[in-house]
This record gives sequence, C-alpha cells and structure tokens, in this order.
Amino acid sequence: MGTAELKLNLHKIVERIDNEQLLRTIYDFLKHGENTEEGQIWKTLTEEQKKEVYLSYEESEDESKLLNWDDIKKKY
Repeated sequence: MGTAELKLNLHKIVERIDNEQLLRTIYDFLKHGENTEEGQIWKTLTEEQKKEVYLSYEESEDESKLLNWDDIKKKY
C-alpha cells in the first residue's frame, strides 16, 4: 500500500468515527508525530522498553497470538 492509498484509507476510517474522544486521541497522536523528528521517541526509551517493543513485534508475526479487531472494539 502506497502513501496515497494509506492517506485515502485513513481518511475513510476517520470519517466513520463518531467518538469525539477517540478522534481527539488520534488527532493528538498524529499531531505529535508530525512535529517529532524520526527516531526521537525511540531514543527516549530505556533498553528494557526497547526489548519489549522488539518482543511485541516478534509476537505479532505469529497470527495465533493476534487479537481480532472486532473483539477489541467490543471490549473497549
């Protein structure tokens, strides 16, 4: 998926969201990312936090460990 398609899909998702708090959270996240130099957040993590990120990434490669998005939405 290229940049243009990602932007289009993000726009479609945002248009379907009616939860103002969720929209504010997404906005704040994107705004923060827009103003953050690439790699800046990573530099603030401890070695233990970095290990957790790597572990989470490795676990995400195993589909049996992934959660169903619809189940998560129901829960929260």
